Amino acid sequence: MKIEVEVVSTETIKPSTPTPNHLRHYQLSYLDQISPPVFMPLVFFYPLNDTNNTNMDLINHHLKKSLSETLTRFYPLAGQVMNNLYVDCNDTGIPYVEARATCRLSEVVRDPNPNELNKLIPYELDDIRDLPMVIQVTMFTCGGIAISIGISHKVADAFSFFMFVNSWAAIASANYDDIPSPRFESAELFPPRNLIGYEPTTGMVKENIVTKRLVFTASKIADLRDKYTNATSKENPTRPTRFEALSVFIWSRFMASTRAKTGGHADKTSTMIIHHTVNLRMRFDPPLPENYFGNIYWHAIAIPAMDSSSTEDECCGLVNLMRDSVRNIDVDYVTQLRENDKHLNFIKERAERFKRGEVVSFNFTSLCRFPTYEADFGWGKPVWVCSASLTFKNLVCFVDTRLGDGIEAWVNLKEEEMLKFEADQELLAMVSTALDDNTSGF
Repeated sequence: MKIEVEVVSTETIKPSTPTPNHLRHYQLSYLDQISPPVFMPLVFFYPLNDTNNTNMDLINHHLKKSLSETLTRFYPLAGQVMNNLYVDCNDTGIPYVEARATCRLSEVVRDPNPNELNKLIPYELDDIRDLPMVIQVTMFTCGGIAISIGISHKVADAFSFFMFVNSWAAIASANYDDIPSPRFESAELFPPRNLIGYEPTTGMVKENIVTKRLVFTASKIADLRDKYTNATSKENPTRPTRFEALSVFIWSRFMASTRAKTGGHADKTSTMIIHHTVNLRMRFDPPLPENYFGNIYWHAIAIPAMDSSSTEDECCGLVNLMRDSVRNIDVDYVTQLRENDKHLNFIKERAERFKRGEVVSFNFTSLCRFPTYEADFGWGKPVWVCSASLTFKNLVCFVDTRLGDGIEAWVNLKEEEMLKFEADQELLAMVSTALDDNTSGF
């Protein structure tokens, strides 16, 4: 549905305690440097009502006070990113936007339009400037609210995002017991490098991107996992994970639906590369503590045959290919990533090939199994958490449904390719026509 949003006010929130002088220069790591200059957005919906004594002024005061306290712990988020090199932790503060929507929260949650949800985010996702973070709190006519948080990918990955969000919520609800103190040491793990020859904006496409939200129920996911189980070994068949099964299915339907396109992805003069985002924290020896903040991730890369799009054998083969690409990112791989320029030279070369049209990438990232629905600011956990329309084509983001048994796939494609993809009959047969569990309670 259409969402009309009016900005009521904009304020700058600063840390409650000034950042000490010795912490004012936060060095970006090599992985921060090569990360794209975009906001990572999530929107958290809370169905407040009269029984909660909804008062927008009190709610915003509560959120701003606790946010200020949280920024004392996460002080780089209140600074300014300088020249893709460091954060000036000068306590400039972050934009906090208050807004009102002319609809009920239930209308948005029951009939979500991903391309409208960006109205709940205060800035264009590629308009990060020197801002590490932006926040918007939108009140609906029913009294419910949406809290949208955008953190710059220059300073944080998804793991760090949730570390901040759930710390803020814990402070807001006066639950101080298990709040981790973030460790801002990623530049020691991955020292900054000279990026001449590489542009972090490679792959960002602002025009004609359409986003669709596809809901896969637990039973449909189980069906796909069974379908792609590698039965070549009768004694020990390998069952794909939920992530692997959905990735292969979406990829196969994308390829099948766009195959007839002249000069498109079926054009064998281009190499198709499948990217999977991998958290590196558990791939150190010993593993890193979970409170390491920053971009500590890498991309596993699989290169499928261009005609591997539909048969079960081909899809099983792609499952194995993806699994091997993730498995290859091990302790030795991370050591090389830290100590030499081999991987930097590789991504520079691949970026040049991308610009020449020799490489087409398809990207999968997953927020499944993250603590997505844990942020309780004092009035209960969110009824729904969602992504938005992103700035990269051929990008799929997986998010757990609220009860955790299903998965929402947020698919970002060029408009002409989305028209073919969303009409694919095999895709439609697997996607839930129900509204899943994000509407319960309305």
